[in-house]
Amino acid sequence: MATEGLSGVVAITVTPFDEDGSVDVPAYERVVGRLAGVHAVTVNGNTSEFYTLSAEECRTAVDVVAGADAMRLCGVGHDLGTAVRLAEYAERRGLDGVMVHQPAHPYLSLDGWVEYHRVIADAVPSLAVVPYVRDARIGGAQIGALAGACDNVVGVKYAVADPVRFACAARDSGIDRLVWVAGLAELSAPGYFAYGATGFTSGLANVVPEMSLRMFELLEAGEDTGGIWGRIRQFEELRAVDGGANNVAVVKEALAQLGVCRRDVRPPGHVLGEVDRAVVREVLATWAA
Repeated sequence: MATEGLSGVVAITVTPFDEDGSVDVPAYERVVGRLAGVHAVTVNGNTSEFYTLSAEECRTAVDVVAGADAMRLCGVGHDLGTAVRLAEYAERRGLDGVMVHQPAHPYLSLDGWVEYHRVIADAVPSLAVVPYVRDARIGGAQIGALAGACDNVVGVKYAVADPVRFACAARDSGIDRLVWVAGLAELSAPGYFAYGATGFTSGLANVVPEMSLRMFELLEAGEDTGGIWGRIRQFEELRAVDGGANNVAVVKEALAQLGVCRRDVRPPGHVLGEVDRAVVREVLATWAA
């Protein structure tokens, strides 16, 4: 089972929409086509506005990414039946793996977290399965139990904003058993690489994949990332404003200014105002200089 793509830049695509609000397939193909060189491409992630997409739209994204020249993953989630059906569709379309969203439930139990992922992993034995951990309660005991029960659970996208907690969870579950992906993108990646991550997720890669790849090259070589980190910082901090409210809108605004797709995002997201659009324009001009 291929896992090499997880140790690198794991791009999370945006989902372009056309003027009537439908998924814009030609624009989506342009987005995926821009990702040449990244190590893995994930559709139906949070940067893809997963929780606003219908089941049919999620399948459309799988179809778009099926021919990508990288490890291809599909985000799955919602109720267990919906997650399994989308994972099975990804398997039929020849994808390499699924990234399992943090279960959206107000009363998530630790044993239930393990069971949710186990059922999905058992349904698609040929696919790599990567849990997306955003809840600090999920630790080494739960991750280790899941990996012990399912051979195809091969990696973890860890997105709790605490490198020390990450270090403990990775070691308590057996750091060498799994591929650890820093799930908070470029600005946080150096801290997580220091504790054993070998890949990081990226929304920035939709816009300037060469910058994400350069960050990875430096991290992999153990070299100073301060220069590239500084160049990325303003863009990523704008995405993080107001608890991440602009996460998708900033990326789509940049792509709109580059002529790749429209800037539209679905509620509860919202397009950027004129002031922030101008900031994106300035950042793009700086990168082009």
